[in-house]
Formats: sequence, structure tokens, C-alpha cells
Amino acid sequence: MQGFLNLNKPFGLTSHDCIAKTRKLLRVKRIGHAGTLDPAATGVLPIAVGKATRLLQYLPKEKAYKATIRLGVRTTTDDLQGEIITQQPVTDLNLETVKLALQQFEGKIEQIPPNYSAIQVQGKRLYDLARKGETVEVPVRMVEVFKMEILDWRAGEFPEVDVAIACGTGTYIRAIARDLGTVLNTGGTLAALQRTASSGFFLADSLTFTDLEAQLPTGTFQLFPPDAALRHLQSTNLNTIDARKWCQGQKIGDQGNSNSEILRVYAEDGRFLGIGQSQDDLLIPVVVLEAIS
Repeated sequence: MQGFLNLNKPFGLTSHDCIAKTRKLLRVKRIGHAGTLDPAATGVLPIAVGKATRLLQYLPKEKAYKATIRLGVRTTTDDLQGEIITQQPVTDLNLETVKLALQQFEGKIEQIPPNYSAIQVQGKRLYDLARKGETVEVPVRMVEVFKMEILDWRAGEFPEVDVAIACGTGTYIRAIARDLGTVLNTGGTLAALQRTASSGFFLADSLTFTDLEAQLPTGTFQLFPPDAALRHLQSTNLNTIDARKWCQGQKIGDQGNSNSEILRVYAEDGRFLGIGQSQDDLLIPVVVLEAIS
């Protein structure tokens, strides 16, 4: 069994919990995931099964979220799971002001990850240091937000704004919520988060654990094929002789691709063989998933 499960992660489970549960349901040991989600977040969690775990590093990096940001509140974790630091009603804020402030978070931006995050500083996870009460200087990171769109606005003592965010890898939506509150001088925290797309997989095509548990006994469950989310890579097709050699780990004459290019490699019959690299007029095996007899 090899391929990808596009899991709709439920609220409350860690990404590690989801791997353990999937491993038990599918009865497969070799499983990994792309892009960690916090326990309070829901939505797309791509899970690689079997040899497809070797493809995780080649998946596209883009992600998309639907976030609810609550203004007037600051917490220790930059979401509602943490302790409240300050809480002050905001009654004079309007949507236009929020819209202008959000524009500062589009494009390439500098961001400081939340104190409660998996980022390592001096070899230790930030959340471990934070739980011990230790304060460290968190390095600023450059991330990219491709698009941000306001979906809804709810005024009140603690107004909330729903935002659709498309971004690159490493972007913390909790940090955007926190920093928006700083820009507005109100304080802000993340009230809810759903990932709508990740690494080439989309919420509309995802399965919940309930779906998975219902499909497995009936034999209707199917993994996405290993190359399902690799369409951003160029491809090359090999004849039977070259395919056999390549699958045995041999370098073969390149098919005219760009030097150092990472490619999807296929057999003449359309079978996905794995990942190769074009270098010095040779196609070098990098990940071989199939064997040609």
C-alpha cells in the first residue's frame, strides 16, 4: 500500500496523534505527514503511506487557510488555547481600518514565530522553553503571504474577522493574528483555524476519520496515487530498457531536460517510477518506487 491520504484533521488531535490513528486503521507502519497542524487547527493534513513517505520533501510548499482573528485579546500562545494576557473591549474599530492594516501582511514579510511553537532555539523547542518559563530571543524569519482576503466581519466588544490566507511554508497564522492586534493597538489572537489546502491537496477532496472508518470495511477506500501532488514537477518517460536500468539504480542518458532539474519519471506504459534528477546529461535515480522486470 502506497500513496497519499488527504486527511481532514479534527479539532483537538496533534498531527502525531493523527499519524498513530492512521497507522492503526490502515495497519501500515510506514506513514508520515506533510505540514504540522496545531491541535486546535482543523483541515488538510496530507499523510504519506508506504514508500510515498519518500516523496514528502518534493510536495509543493504552498498552503491556504481560513482563519478567525479575535481583536481586543492577547494570549500566551497567540490563540485561544493559551492564558489571557490582556483583554480590553474594542468598540471603535471598523472593517475599513482592519482591511488597511491587513495589507501590511501581504508579500514577503518578517515574522517572529509564537513562543509556543516547534521552532528550535539553541537545540530546544520553543514550546518546551515557554512551559518552563524560560525567555529566549526568537529569531525573525522571512515568510511569504501570497494573498489575503476578508471573508466576514463581526463587530462587538471583541470583534472578529474571518480571513482567507494563501501563503508559503513556515508562515504562522497565529503570528499574523498577534501582529495584526499590535498594528491596530488592540491586541489580537487566533480564534479558529482551518487549513483549506496544503502541499497540493485540498479540503474538498479530504476525508475525515469517520469517512475512513466507514470506507475501509466496504473496500471503497483508495489512496491518492503517489504522483497526485507532484504535477508542479516536469516529467520524463523512459523506454523499457532505460526504465529497467534506471529502476536498478543506474544513471542513464538524459532526455534533454534542464540541468539539475528534479523530474517525475514514468515508464512507457504510464507507470510512475519515482523521482529523478537531470545532471550532466544524465538522469540520476533519486527515489525509485517501482521495479521493471
